[in-house]
Amino acid sequence: MHILLGQTLTFTADPFHVPPEEAVRHETRGAVAIDGGRIVAVGPAEAVRAAHPGAPVTDHGTALLSPGFIDAHVHFAQTAIIASWGKRLIDWLNSYTFPEEARFGDPAHAREIARRYFDLTLAAGTTTAVSFGTVHPESVEAFFAEAEARGLRALAGKTCMDMNAPENLRDTAQTAYDRSKALLERWHGRGRLGYVITPRFAPTSTRQQLEALGALWAEHPEVPMQTHLSEQTEEIEWVRALFPEARDYLDVYDRAGLVGPGALMGHAIHLTGRERARLREAGASLIHCPTSNTFIGSGLFDTAGLAAEGQILGLATDTGGGSSFSMLRTMAAAYEVGQLRGGGALHPAQLWWLATAGSARALRLEKTIGTLAPGYEADIIAVDLASTPAIAQRAARAESLWEAIFPTIMMGDERAIAATYVAGNRIRASD
Repeated sequence: MHILLGQTLTFTADPFHVPPEEAVRHETRGAVAIDGGRIVAVGPAEAVRAAHPGAPVTDHGTALLSPGFIDAHVHFAQTAIIASWGKRLIDWLNSYTFPEEARFGDPAHAREIARRYFDLTLAAGTTTAVSFGTVHPESVEAFFAEAEARGLRALAGKTCMDMNAPENLRDTAQTAYDRSKALLERWHGRGRLGYVITPRFAPTSTRQQLEALGALWAEHPEVPMQTHLSEQTEEIEWVRALFPEARDYLDVYDRAGLVGPGALMGHAIHLTGRERARLREAGASLIHCPTSNTFIGSGLFDTAGLAAEGQILGLATDTGGGSSFSMLRTMAAAYEVGQLRGGGALHPAQLWWLATAGSARALRLEKTIGTLAPGYEADIIAVDLASTPAIAQRAARAESLWEAIFPTIMMGDERAIAATYVAGNRIRASD
């Protein structure tokens, strides 16, 4: 048993569907009691301490105790090429991504980048990530082994491509199925790890490969499936030429059995009305990657509109097409994209929810992570809401909880993460 003290923030509802101020329970002097890697109590500090006399206490003062951030779409293998200059999507893949991913057949390189990736993301307060690997099973082995060593909840899958990619990064329909299945059987449900069936996107998979992965998903509907959808207009035209029989981009996946609950559709910017209706009907999740969408020039995700129509939304950095490992920076970018898109400013509660409980829901893990509540896994961060002089002077004038949090969303970085707990254990990034 261990008790953390600080401000506590618990979402009790989706702030896109109730007034944001009514979607949270906040204690200015709160406590979280942890035992066996799970939360056993959350509430006023005095009451929690009285209920658990003698339990050791760590006092984080006025820091905000929050669920750890959940990054719902990343490419850990692109860690070393983040912030590479001057490309749009297809050129990005050919110039930066494919040459870098070709190195991941080397297990030593894969292990080195996995260690670096988790060092960087834990420092930024991210306690769960959903990653594409490369075509090499070694990449997934390295990611999962490193996550397991640190006690993290993590999800990943072997990227599958059998066309429109360099020969050394291609598999086949059969090998994609066989190797994905072998990795799934080895890693899914092992500790806090989960496998994700992972076709990169329609332009790099034949109909046969997509169908093979759809068959694998039908055999294992408990696992998620991740891919990319409608990221850039050039990509959509390419898909139209490659799959002329499909009604639209989404229909390519639908015909292969790759649309349904647990589908994680990265980007999903340029959707038709039919696609939006089908995604909502299917219960698929749309993952917003705002720093990537602006950095690579993809477009403006319709966060407010998609949420209003009942879509399931998550938030992600899209490392390394995204320009930051930080979910704070990602929330800031989501706010800025929303301002440019129009339809009203996103509320700070909506941004924080997307980075925690919302992304947990997108992953179908909303009863496991993303919320400070009894029974949930104790992945918790202590956030300093005055981590820099610029943030501190603005927060000092705040007249509400969200006015105090918003400067950290917009200007915060790793300095704001005062402590990170994984399954109740305080860690350092290099642990």
